[in-house]
Amino acid sequence: MESNIKIRKVEKQDLDFVYQAIKELENEILDFEVFSQIFDENISNKKNLYLIAENETEGLGFISFHTQNLLHHCGLVGEIQEFFIHQKHRGQGVGRLLINEVLNFAEQHNLKSIEVTTNKRRVENVAIYENLGFALSHNKFTIYK
Repeated sequence: MESNIKIRKVEKQDLDFVYQAIKELENEILDFEVFSQIFDENISNKKNLYLIAENETEGLGFISFHTQNLLHHCGLVGEIQEFFIHQKHRGQGVGRLLINEVLNFAEQHNLKSIEVTTNKRRVENVAIYENLGFALSHNKFTIYK
C-alpha cells in the first residue's frame, strides 16, 4: 500500500480532478458546464459522501456515495455512484481505503445496505467488488434516452 495517503471530503476546488476522472471512467467528453452544476449540487447534499484519496503531490482516486430512504428496505440505503482509481495507483490499497470510509459512514448512519453497479464491459470489476465484500445479487436494467 502507498504511504502518506490522505482521504478527505471532495471540495469545490477538486472539480477538475473529478471531471478528468469521470471522463476517463466513462471514456467520453462531458459538458463541463453541466457537469460543474451537478458536481456543486451533489457535493453540497448532506445525504451524499464524496471523497478523494491523495498523496503529497496528486489525487489518486475518488468515490461518490449517495443515500436515500427506500420503501422496500424500510430505511436508508447507499449506492456508490462513481468509483475511480488512477491506473498507476490501482492494486495498491487506495480503493480499499475509500471503501472503508464509505463503510464507516454507512455504519454511523445505520444504513440497511450499500449497493454498487458496474458496467458489463468492466468485467474485471466483479472480482474487485467481491474482494471488497460485495455480493453479486441483482441485475440492473437500463433504458437510455
